[in-house]
Amino acid sequence: MNVVRFMLQNRTQVLELTWEHLWLVGWSTFFAALVGIPLGILIAHRTRLNKPVLASANIIQTIPSLALFGFLLPVPWLGERVDRLAILALTLYALLPIIRNTYDGIRGVDPAVVEAGRGMGLTESQLLFKVELPLAVSVILSGVRVAAVICVGLATIAAAIGAGGLGEFIFRGLAMVDNRVILAGAIPAAIMALLADFGVGWIEKRLKPR
Repeated sequence: MNVVRFMLQNRTQVLELTWEHLWLVGWSTFFAALVGIPLGILIAHRTRLNKPVLASANIIQTIPSLALFGFLLPVPWLGERVDRLAILALTLYALLPIIRNTYDGIRGVDPAVVEAGRGMGLTESQLLFKVELPLAVSVILSGVRVAAVICVGLATIAAAIGAGGLGEFIFRGLAMVDNRVILAGAIPAAIMALLADFGVGWIEKRLKPR
């Protein structure tokens, strides 16, 4: 109840930081999908690029988040605006599940269906947009769902470089050794992650081929 009282007393700041958090997560997930889906399609059709692209995405995942923020801080254009830096870092972390699921989704399409499309005279681009992507869309969205949840969690670290978000409460609470303040950041972040998982999961089920 102390946490609820604290959140109600500071509701303006809670809403402001929640909006900042949502803004970071939304843009980073969007950019990750914008880059990751085409990359996944590319390596599904050009298998020689599979290992280097997935290896690069895996290496990014191994870099600690605070270290990555630190590496990017000296970059001139990014360092001027910490929100840009945070969005780039979160985008890089979100790439792996999107690339991998897009690759798996495209490669998982029945070759007989693809050959039937070719037999009907479809071009490669028509096969992609009319056959492969519609059949792979649920798998691709599953990757986007994982990426969104990853971004929600990692966006709390962005507060360490002054990018805002619910991590402000968490870091402040740790400094004050006050569980109320920590939970005021952790609870909305957890709810946001659950909503992202449920929302994208619902879209995934709606678009799943029958």
